[in-house]
Amino acid sequence: MRSLPLRGRLSDVNRPALRDSLQRPLGALRLSVTDRCNLRCNYCMPEEEYTWLPRAGLLNFDELTRVARLFLELGVRRIRLTGGEPLLRRGLSELVRQLGALDGLDELAMTTNGVLLGSQAAQLFEAGLRRITVSLDTLSAERFQRLTRKNEHAQVLAGIEAACSAGLVVKLDTVLLRGVNEDEIAPLLAYAAHVGAELRFIEYMDVGGATRWEPTSVVSRTEILARVQEAFGTITPKDGRGAAPAETFSLANGTSFGVIASVTTPFCGACDRSRVTADGLWYTCLYATRGLDLKAQLRSGATDETLRALLEAAWTKRDDRGAEERKTLPHREALIPVSALRGDPHLEMHTRGG
Repeated sequence: MRSLPLRGRLSDVNRPALRDSLQRPLGALRLSVTDRCNLRCNYCMPEEEYTWLPRAGLLNFDELTRVARLFLELGVRRIRLTGGEPLLRRGLSELVRQLGALDGLDELAMTTNGVLLGSQAAQLFEAGLRRITVSLDTLSAERFQRLTRKNEHAQVLAGIEAACSAGLVVKLDTVLLRGVNEDEIAPLLAYAAHVGAELRFIEYMDVGGATRWEPTSVVSRTEILARVQEAFGTITPKDGRGAAPAETFSLANGTSFGVIASVTTPFCGACDRSRVTADGLWYTCLYATRGLDLKAQLRSGATDETLRALLEAAWTKRDDRGAEERKTLPHREALIPVSALRGDPHLEMHTRGG
């Protein structure tokens, strides 16, 4: 099914792009709606206990929509709903409906682990969602349970099928870990082609929350491409990556796939993304340790003009190059120790969104 245009699109309006100190435009916003997750993937949430954000502190749908509108007024054109697991947020389709009505929005998407997608895919499409990315790290139910500490692999596969049937454009994300699932590169790519989804392989990143990260666990872009070529033959790079995190390639049979190589081949120079946590902290880099508190401004009566000025001032000063800086370290290990994460849950990957 062809994607339908979002209501209120202003793609014909020429607005000057807001640019940071490295001339990167403010183009995409990842909007977290919860820090909770119903899986415990060992590359993201490997610990037994976590410190959660107070539920009363989470932005409500009207506040999230206002934040989104302000970013759109400053040049953002793509919004992705994230978590934690966003489908845990009750009534999420109503937020999708509110966001889809905003002027200037060219793309509204969501990232999910897929466990709850089967029962919500059609409702989300009806509300205006058109693109969804589902995490799928293995085709083995047994391996899934070892990776996530949950026995819900069948629900994920059913969610992917439901999303495809509902008319959503589906992408699949696979985080590769040495000695865990790199042997599934070819089967996962074949599965994605079978269901009509584009698969993106992701290097295991040393972000907040990845407390067990080691350089030896990373399956590099070079190795990924070599394994794909060995299984399927010639690989042809595609042009026009722009600010997208994934390099895309095509096989001789027309199958497309991507590689997100933030560890070995960082792309900070083209990054146009920033993130707002579910309780309103704005981070201009996935590796940033400090954020701008938007909730305090929202709930103290700040005007739109004041909020826009704060956002504009912060973005124009932005000089983040987190992944590039990490690559230069002589001895690279986990980004943040467990003790620090428990003291500030905003440093967790599952709190600020991927």
